[in-house]
Amino acid sequence: MSRSGFRWPAGNGAAHARGQSGTRIEWPRTLGAKGPHPLRADHLRFVREAPSRGALHCFVLDCSGSMLANAQLALAKGLLVALFGRARADRHEAALICFGGVSADLRFGPAIPRGWSERWLNPIGGGGGTPFVPAIERAAQLLARAAQRKPAQARWLWVLTDGRSGGTPARPDDADRVVVIDFESGTVPLNRCEQLARRWGGECLTPARLIARP
Repeated sequence: MSRSGFRWPAGNGAAHARGQSGTRIEWPRTLGAKGPHPLRADHLRFVREAPSRGALHCFVLDCSGSMLANAQLALAKGLLVALFGRARADRHEAALICFGGVSADLRFGPAIPRGWSERWLNPIGGGGGTPFVPAIERAAQLLARAAQRKPAQARWLWVLTDGRSGGTPARPDDADRVVVIDFESGTVPLNRCEQLARRWGGECLTPARLIARP
C-alpha cells in the first residue's frame, strides 16, 4: 500500500495493449508519406485512438468453506476494502460477485462504490460445493453488458480464490485484464491459481505481493 492508497497493478494480460494509442498503422497516410520511395520507419503514420474512459473492476470472491481456513476469507475481505477504496478514489466502477455453497450471486454494482458493506458477503459461503464455473459465467455476462454499455471503458476481472474448486471455465471475452489473487494455504500446494492465470493470459499474485506493491 502507498500513502495515497492501493494502486492497480500494471498487469500483463493478453489484451493489455488493446486501445493503446498508436498501435495500428493508418496505411493511406503512411503510403502517402512514403510516395515512390522504399518504406522507412519515419513514413509510418498511426491511428489516433481515443483513450480508455475509466474502468470497471469486476471482483469474483470465493466464499466457500475452504477459504475459512487460516482466515483467508477475512484477508480477502480486507483486500477488497482497499480495492473498493481505490476504485472510489479513481472514480472507477466496481462489481462484486460472491460464490460459495451452491450459488454465485451479484452482490454489488456495477457502480462507483461509496464504501464497503459487510452485508454483501451474507449469507454466501458455509461449505458445500464451490461453484466457480457459474461465478465466472456470471462475470462474463456482466462484462459483456458493460462492453456494450461503455465500449471505451477498460474492464478488469479480479478472481480472489484458493483454487480449491472443480471445473475450468472459459476466459471471459470482454475482460481486458485478468488478475488472480492466490489464497491457497494448504501444506501441499496445487498451484491452480497460477495455472488459471497462465491459461487466461493474466497475472497471478499472492495477497502479500499485492499489499507490497508501491
